[in-house]
Amino acid sequence: MNLLRSLPDASAAECVDALMTRPGLRFERIVSFGQASPPGFWYDQSESEWVLLLAGAARLRFADENEARLLGPGDWLEIPPHRCHRIDWTDPATPTVWLAVFYQ
Repeated sequence: MNLLRSLPDASAAECVDALMTRPGLRFERIVSFGQASPPGFWYDQSESEWVLLLAGAARLRFADENEARLLGPGDWLEIPPHRCHRIDWTDPATPTVWLAVFYQ
């Protein structure tokens, strides 16, 4: 499988494909197309997340930082458990493709 081919249509809603799931470990491909977190919503996850932006662009904001981080292809972040974060923006002109790894 190629993560950048045969992308689902994410124009109406973000698409999440579980690529592999094992106890304490999950790989997902996430495709966004202009979506953002709802106003006032923050992810507060009990697991760690390592995320790589493969295509497109996004702004990710942490609750403990003043500015959102602009992410482009090749940028990655490790998000520890319970570090509140949100997606402020994804590119509305082209798919934004993420590889997310969740682990205990």
